[in-house]
Amino acid sequence: MAPLQATKELMDLPRYSVQQLNEAIGVLLERAFAPRFLIEAAALKPVLKKGHLWFTLSDGDATIQAVAWASTLQRLDFCPEDGDGVVVVAKLNFWAARASLSVQVLDMRPSLTTVLRRFEAVKIKLEAEGLLALEKKRSLPAYPSCIALLTSVPSSALADLLRTAQQRWPGCAIRVVPIPVQGDKEKEICSVFEKLEKHWQQLGIEALVLARGGGSREDLAIFDSEAIARCISRCPIPTITGIGHEDDITVADLVADYRAATPTAAIVALLPDCKQKQQQLYQQGLHWRQYLQNRIQIKIDNHHQNQGNQQCKNSVEKRIERKLWQLKNLINLRSAVSPLRLAKRGYCILRTEAGKVVKNSKNLKKGDLISAELIDGSLELTINNFEKGKNEGQL
Repeated sequence: MAPLQATKELMDLPRYSVQQLNEAIGVLLERAFAPRFLIEAAALKPVLKKGHLWFTLSDGDATIQAVAWASTLQRLDFCPEDGDGVVVVAKLNFWAARASLSVQVLDMRPSLTTVLRRFEAVKIKLEAEGLLALEKKRSLPAYPSCIALLTSVPSSALADLLRTAQQRWPGCAIRVVPIPVQGDKEKEICSVFEKLEKHWQQLGIEALVLARGGGSREDLAIFDSEAIARCISRCPIPTITGIGHEDDITVADLVADYRAATPTAAIVALLPDCKQKQQQLYQQGLHWRQYLQNRIQIKIDNHHQNQGNQQCKNSVEKRIERKLWQLKNLINLRSAVSPLRLAKRGYCILRTEAGKVVKNSKNLKKGDLISAELIDGSLELTINNFEKGKNEGQL
């Protein structure tokens, strides 16, 4: 190979040291590439070294080294496991000393596929233990006097909850319990549940609302936590969730006693509408007034009927008394004309053998048998002779 000669052509080429070349490449990348960008990939083999998180980003066809410095890692709400899908806000990081290129993580969240995979894994585990069974669901109190709201403070969700509660059931006391609603904060939420489990009776809490406003499904990943789900399952008071939007379902929703589509819907489901209840009470009042009026009218009608019946009864009794008086007179009359009355005075009744009363001597002859009825018996008599008296024809 011929040695390089100091020709004019070579003299015109730019000259670099290794350091100068690497620095120039760094400047070129810095000027030509976006200062911040999004990258979606799988995080492979994450390793902590001296507080920094190192891992490889891969889309299946290519890889690139990534790093989250310790200062950044402290602010992150999510730390990936091997194979997790991630969405990274990053910038290029070029080390001029080694001409090494990597992705510097500025923010990082789990991808939707990772969130859904974790959701399914926790759901299957808890379902196998029976924690999602419908028979475990408890009824919400009909007219709660005190409830607890677990949500972010301050937040638009909390404002909606308080406004709706005031409109629907202003007599209910609201105890607001601040909690984080995003990121890797499950320990803080579990700590709140443990305190409520100990002091809910002292505080007079009858139901609990776990709420979080809208966001991406990835933002709701904290409510897929197994630990939080178990805290909800152990909670001694009925729990209602209002997390995200209507289409968002988390593990917390499945474990809770009642799942509402939104935070506002949770309050609507838990607290009755005072105006509606007032209308119902008014209608019930009308119903009872009508009922009492009907009962009073029935009593009045029965009273009038009883009066009529009494009059009828009095009339019947008078008729009976009159008939009894008539019957008594007839008995007295019968007694007066009874033959027994004559028998007591010494008279007797004569009868033929055929039983006919003998009123005169007609058709009687000597030798006929007759009976004489006395007051205490009868005599059998034979006619030997008879004489006609002044009243001819009489014995």
